[in-house]
Amino acid sequence: MKYEIMNEQELKEEVSGAAITLSAVMAVLAAAVVAVVVYKLFLSKKGTTSIPGGWKFSWN
Repeated sequence: MKYEIMNEQELKEEVSGAAITLSAVMAVLAAAVVAVVVYKLFLSKKGTTSIPGGWKFSWN
């Protein structure tokens, strides 16, 4: 791989998609975690759970 030094104009024209890619990956990961938690809650016969903020649920 050959490296070349970019001039000022080339640096201004360079666009990176790293931030949007990282945001998209984090959003998909968060949605997957929520989906797994909801799936486990709906399939369990009985149990309890608590959510930050003082919310507590129990079912039989």
